[in-house]
Amino acid sequence: MTPCLRRLAPRALFLLALLALAPRTSTAQDLSAPAYKISYTLSIRQPASHLFEVRVDVAGLAGADHVDFQMPRWSPGRYAVFDFAKNVQEVKATTSCPTDVKCERMSLPVERLDTQTWRITSPVQPSVVMSVPGVTLTYKVFADDLSGTFSQLDARHANFNGGSLFAYVVGHKQDPASLKIEAPGGWKIINGYSTRPDQSEFQFPNYDILIDTPTEVAPDFTVQTFEVGGKTYRVVVHSLGPEAGRRDELVRSVERIVRAEVATMEPPEFEHYTFLFHFDPSARRGDGMEHLNSTEIIETGALADPKVLDSAIGTAAHEFFHNWNVKRLRPVGLGPWDFTRPVVTRGLWIAEGFTNYYGKLSLRRAGIWGDEDLFKSYAATIGGIENSPGSRLMSAVESSLLAPFLDRASHDQRTNLADTSVSYYPKGETLAVTLDLLIRGRSRGRASLDDVMRRAYEEFYLKGAPDSYYLKGRAYTVEDFQRVASEVAGFDLSDFFRRHVYGVEPPPYDEALGYVGLRLVRAPDAKPTSAGPTVGAGEATRQARTAYRIETDEKASPEARALREAWLKGT
Repeated sequence: MTPCLRRLAPRALFLLALLALAPRTSTAQDLSAPAYKISYTLSIRQPASHLFEVRVDVAGLAGADHVDFQMPRWSPGRYAVFDFAKNVQEVKATTSCPTDVKCERMSLPVERLDTQTWRITSPVQPSVVMSVPGVTLTYKVFADDLSGTFSQLDARHANFNGGSLFAYVVGHKQDPASLKIEAPGGWKIINGYSTRPDQSEFQFPNYDILIDTPTEVAPDFTVQTFEVGGKTYRVVVHSLGPEAGRRDELVRSVERIVRAEVATMEPPEFEHYTFLFHFDPSARRGDGMEHLNSTEIIETGALADPKVLDSAIGTAAHEFFHNWNVKRLRPVGLGPWDFTRPVVTRGLWIAEGFTNYYGKLSLRRAGIWGDEDLFKSYAATIGGIENSPGSRLMSAVESSLLAPFLDRASHDQRTNLADTSVSYYPKGETLAVTLDLLIRGRSRGRASLDDVMRRAYEEFYLKGAPDSYYLKGRAYTVEDFQRVASEVAGFDLSDFFRRHVYGVEPPPYDEALGYVGLRLVRAPDAKPTSAGPTVGAGEATRQARTAYRIETDEKASPEARALREAWLKGT
């Protein structure tokens, strides 16, 4: 058949030649099906309108009478359901034309099947199948939230996270996709895949990686670089307030963090990594979000403020450790994703809680924090967990499963979550502190949690047989992690996991800290406050609290002092 639509019979003008797709409620991928050619174009024509204009061109179609497009209900790294489709407007579809042929685009009918799905169909008999060049879907997205989840377009810049903007072709998330950004004159583009200053077109192996690429488009951000181990690191700063000359201090601190974390884990596999910092006093909330070879960090104050600078550095330490833990070493449920329903995973207490632990430890190993800074922070986390009534009701595994309720989810109905839930971030952090020191102490320094993480990264990511199109390696179960931890530690950790991971018993802080010459001091707190994480609308029970602090034991043995030194320095 000729590719020029003007030469086709009238009834064929509207027939889409597509592969048979799964039912609309399924996102199962047919990896044996021929790949579509999928191209995204993002236009930024009227920044003040807050409207991104999106075009999706799909070619290589043959064999069916419809194609479905879906907007994700949530995005990786933030697990609450936000239903990004609510900000999609003016959806239209046409036939598309090959780039080497002049032809006339024809409108096609679009039916909205549910809250997140649009179907493009032929208006004639479904049994009639003919070939056409392809289909083009266009729509606009209202976006005015600067965060690690949403997107923002205004007169100052465009910042986007792909999950909130880009619809995927149902059944074809595994297909390669390209992205072209049409920016206003004088605006620069940068993301984790940028390789040159004027780059505006990008190629991605699949949709999941396409949306794992936060992008900043603006006339006035700055870029500073450094190298560690032959890899290039870029620190991008979009500053919307005074800086007081602190930008160089930020870059130096980020470099120290990178060196400390690379020394703890395997060398990273990327060639370059990008830190995207926003310092915006008008931002609604701060945020940090991990990505495969970049991170996006939003601070709600000016870089000139020392506390804001400290917050940015601390967030960078957390997010960069995600390069290994969660983005590549990942629990079951985290990639590839089913965006039609909330995420189901049991391992966020490892993915996020252990990253909390290592982010803080890395600040000490990098020389940014001193010993007392680290001990004070860990003690505060232990106090927060042990004073929370939810920690006696919800295990680390259950907290991970309930992430869609806990991760910045909105609750219009009143809930009792503040008294019945616990966040997997601090819960996992307290388990990591305890587990690391138990392994170091019981093995007499022959093993550590560092060794466990390196072994898990190698077994499940570097050498694991691929379990999907998404990335190499396979996702691990909590049982897998327990096995690896026991093998590395040299003793059985099944009782620890039974009581403290699947169960709600407090971990053995005193034993663990004692191995490194520290002790946990408990004392009544004269200021009882709301207990539990702020995740619901209900009032948490007012109760007496216990204050916790970690102190050095002046009578500690030389062996304990040596273990503490090795722990703090990462040796």
